Amino acid sequence: MHEMSLAQNLIDQILVLAKEHEVGQVNRVVVVLGPFSGVVRDSFAFGFNILKLEYDLLRNALLVLESPDPEYLCLDCGNRAVIPFTSQDEELGIPYYSLTAKKCPVCSSKRLSPTGGTELILHQLEME
Repeated sequence: MHEMSLAQNLIDQILVLAKEHEVGQVNRVVVVLGPFSGVVRDSFAFGFNILKLEYDLLRNALLVLESPDPEYLCLDCGNRAVIPFTSQDEELGIPYYSLTAKKCPVCSSKRLSPTGGTELILHQLEME
């Protein structure tokens, strides 16, 4: 489970920033997690929430994971478009990944190449 080591690296980065800014408490951590990052969202959150308990500075920190929809480049017409990556399962109320072919909104081509979506970025910290 590489998510645990990624969570520890995030915590290490937060600790450095907290020391630089001489803060005593981290309240909120916002991370951008791309849909093609290869990181399992729930495992990453679990790892962070377990590891943060080792640090008084982070004990009460809330982890917020943002997953923006990826942008695709149409290989036929060159159009760039953001196409939603997930859908909502109405019965279960949980997101699932759509396996249907994406289409260019301009020319309807299915020859799309994702651009981005691989990020794992510490986006924002709320500290005091």
